[in-house]
Amino acid sequence: MKTFNVPVTYRSPLIGAIKNRRKQQDKMKKDFTPTFLDLGPLHIFLARHFGFCYGVENAIEISFRTVDENPGKRIFLLSEMIHNPRVNEDLRARGVRFLQDTHGRELIPFSELTADDIVIIPAFGTTLEMEKKLQKAGIQTSTYNTTCPFVEKVWNRSEQIARKEYTVIVHGKPGHEETRATFSHAASHTPTLVIKDMREAELLAKYIKGQLPAGEFHTSFKGQYSAGFDPRKDLERIGVVNQTTMLASDTQAIADFLKQTMIETYQSDTGTSFPRPDPVDSQSPNPAAPEERFADTRDTLCYATLDNQTAVSGMLETPADLAIVVGGYNSSNTSHLVELCEEHLPTYFISSDEKILSDREILHYNFHTHEELLSRDYLLSRKRTTDYTKNDAAIRSATAATQSETPAIRSATESKQAGSRPSTADQPATNLQATRILITSGASCPDSMVEAVIRKLAAYFPGASGQLEELISESRQC
Repeated sequence: MKTFNVPVTYRSPLIGAIKNRRKQQDKMKKDFTPTFLDLGPLHIFLARHFGFCYGVENAIEISFRTVDENPGKRIFLLSEMIHNPRVNEDLRARGVRFLQDTHGRELIPFSELTADDIVIIPAFGTTLEMEKKLQKAGIQTSTYNTTCPFVEKVWNRSEQIARKEYTVIVHGKPGHEETRATFSHAASHTPTLVIKDMREAELLAKYIKGQLPAGEFHTSFKGQYSAGFDPRKDLERIGVVNQTTMLASDTQAIADFLKQTMIETYQSDTGTSFPRPDPVDSQSPNPAAPEERFADTRDTLCYATLDNQTAVSGMLETPADLAIVVGGYNSSNTSHLVELCEEHLPTYFISSDEKILSDREILHYNFHTHEELLSRDYLLSRKRTTDYTKNDAAIRSATAATQSETPAIRSATESKQAGSRPSTADQPATNLQATRILITSGASCPDSMVEAVIRKLAAYFPGASGQLEELISESRQC
């Protein structure tokens, strides 16, 4: 895969060495166990995959290169390039101005733009309407376009199924920049509807089956359908695409559910009757067998989203005291990683190491209520008796492996394999008292920020900082 030129301040020698080592050991990406950093009294477990994805690095490279190559020119970003406050602030510090906020609200009047200005399209892409608005102002929208190739893949797939007269159902957050862009591109070719979760999918199924009157559809999905959408005919053939940062398992579950809904609804085509109290006009187009009523679009799932979410699932199999997820608070992909973690153990969603105030206090974000909270004694609330007793053998195995091997950076799989030696049971029980923390980050979070979090945590444990510095020193030599 292509490598990108991003500011060195976003890189981390330690994290880079870990990722390179795991990549060499697991080229087919089949091992989703976390990487184990033994810092003595502190055990860090890093997710197998995390941090900048292809689309984010591509956007960062284009944006910073644009600034470097155009001294003296006015440069604007249509909105936040990615959902990471540090990267966006770095661009502001380089003189880049933002035309809109993440909700599409105008920050700078578009009337101020001239043909000599540069406007960078963010990684999320933008709507066709916005492209026309910029072009009308004389802006070349294709020259500085950082739209993620995997987002464009969703647009292309939508166009493909539209040609076959399918309606596009977008699984995404209606107000998210990427979803707005995908909706716009899809709606230019075919009737399009946005649904945000399984609850809305189940509601949609009732309209497909005729269990709810078509006249109520536009109220149920207000602001989420394309102009002229007619539920009486536009729900006869559908395909599901997604906002690439949604939970992949949720998108697949929604797609599977709606596919089964279509099969059940149109069994009458093959001789089996299904009652539809509000039947579609008999003159409507697109007769098809039940299995042809749904387009297979599973190839639109983003590889990075899927890898990061699968890596978190693999990480969560490791018993731990708490999880820390690093990323922008308005980052959709990061919030889904938090969602996965908080189902299993105390989880703290932070935007940087600065949110770790001390070994007693941490500021973290509740994305459900959209507020930042202050928690105390986050390192002390450790539930060992329930989880650790039943996993005692696994803990001892991992402890033995890291004590007897060098370097102290290992995958969990290596630890288990190396730890299955007779001496495992003889390890001192005190090692089982190490604080165990799971760490991951969103796809728009620099690796250097993850290292900064590890450094901050290590400073609270005697001897941990020294061991961490040794690891970092070794990684710089690699």
